[in-house]
Amino acid sequence: MMQRDPNLPVQPARSGGRFKRASWIVVVIACVVILLLRFGGDILVHTDPLPHHADVAVVLNGSAPGVRARTQGAVRLLEQGVVDYVMASVPPTTYWGESVPEVAHHYFAEHFGPQVADRVVFCVANTHSTIQEAGALRECLESRGWRNVIVVTSNYHTRRAGRIWRAALAHASPPFKIDMDGVADGSFQPRGWWRQREYVKTWLLEISKLIWESIFGLGPWKSVPARGRVVQ
Repeated sequence: MMQRDPNLPVQPARSGGRFKRASWIVVVIACVVILLLRFGGDILVHTDPLPHHADVAVVLNGSAPGVRARTQGAVRLLEQGVVDYVMASVPPTTYWGESVPEVAHHYFAEHFGPQVADRVVFCVANTHSTIQEAGALRECLESRGWRNVIVVTSNYHTRRAGRIWRAALAHASPPFKIDMDGVADGSFQPRGWWRQREYVKTWLLEISKLIWESIFGLGPWKSVPARGRVVQ
């Protein structure tokens, strides 16, 4: 029988340890994926139980489908008597120089009637982020003395926008009462969000912003002011 050369290095004995570790890693990854698919959509969505009454429903700016859905949600609150007014965040002019408040007022009157249109005010400001928009809208809300506010935005935007709004309006005297109301605009649904390409794109973009702001805060953009003025 051949004898082992004592000068050769001793090879470690193979055991089932590596296999067990690899199996546990696979199980953990599978559980994470399952939980992400099941509950990942809820990470973005956080709506508040709405009060019986608030001063105003604020419509945040965004994509055309998003603004339409948010507008309908805010008008619904107005018609139900939950709020007394609707405030819409709009830029001053279109690309072609038209007055956005004038166009928007005509839209409200045509689609919802003059009684609704008379209860809509516009916060006019050039904003490029949610934090800038919150700062501009704060000025507009304070100019009207409105402190009980329902912020109407797309469902996937509610958690991030709620954190930004509460940070932007903190330390006000008297304080603001902020509630978030999310509406579906066709870009995202929390259940089965991975089944449609549009929902996946929305989830990836919004979750990246949420993670970034959770780690780094609001970043340098919070120091860029945006002034808002009220037009009715």
